[in-house]
Amino acid sequence: MNKSVFSIVFLAACFLFFGCTSEDQQRLNFEKKGRTVPAFSADSAYQYIADQLSFGPRNPGSQGHRETKSYLMEKLESYAGTGNAYSQQFTAEGYGGDSLQLTNIIAAFSPGRADRIMLCAHWDTRPRADRDSVKADQPIPGADDGGSGVGVLLELARIFKENPPPIGVDLIFFDGEDYGREGDTNRYFLGSRYWSQHPPVPGYAPRFSILLDMVGGRQALFPKEQYSMQYAPALVNELWSIAEQEGYGHLFPEQEGNAISDDHVVINRILGIPTIDIIHHKPNRGGMGFAPYWHTHNDNMDIIDKNTLKAVGEILTELIYNRM
Repeated sequence: MNKSVFSIVFLAACFLFFGCTSEDQQRLNFEKKGRTVPAFSADSAYQYIADQLSFGPRNPGSQGHRETKSYLMEKLESYAGTGNAYSQQFTAEGYGGDSLQLTNIIAAFSPGRADRIMLCAHWDTRPRADRDSVKADQPIPGADDGGSGVGVLLELARIFKENPPPIGVDLIFFDGEDYGREGDTNRYFLGSRYWSQHPPVPGYAPRFSILLDMVGGRQALFPKEQYSMQYAPALVNELWSIAEQEGYGHLFPEQEGNAISDDHVVINRILGIPTIDIIHHKPNRGGMGFAPYWHTHNDNMDIIDKNTLKAVGEILTELIYNRM
């Protein structure tokens, strides 16, 4: 994924046009409700990641991509119910004249509730290991970069089936996020761009959206990504406060991160839905600060940590069941 660090000038411009208004801030008010919060299973989330990797790389056009699509649809239909899980198919132009057949996958929980939030991740994997010293032209496994966000969302979907959430929750799995070559932002974020330009539900306006990207790695660190702080600071601060209260402050430090180009920027810019990015990176290292396995063949199950999955999952379940 092209998670490049943008300039401060562009950050300021985005804030002027997309910063939270007073109305947005009111929508993002939170209050502890004293409700029982269902247990998040890191073992289950881990298995969902392993299931994805068992199909092979999930880059567009591959057998793994086709099998994972079927797997996700089957899981989500079983959790959300027939009719509440559906796909959004579209075509995008690839390199060398390729035509990419892509699919966004959507599942709605508590569909009768008008008051809703949105959680999202990308399910495709990178078609080239361009940060690796070997086999750089071959696709990566994508355990953390792609797989981990999907794994957490699938575990949440399982929880939602057994414990209907007190607010409407929509899960969106974007395709084609990681297709582009480094520096070519026009061919990244294909799924979120298409979904934002062609929303399946006209006028869709959830309170907010949370993007999960690289949320399962060992020695993970989730500083406050800068665009997230521009678009929805109240939401960021609430999640990081929950992390501290739940004993995960070492993973979610009160520290400014980098400004990272990701699906959340697309959603904010096109639809104006306050969207933040929970993403593992280490700021102030020069460059982008991602883990050494990023965009390499080492992004496999060996680098997935159940403790990281547990932290992210428990913070989200606390938010959804006890703060909404």
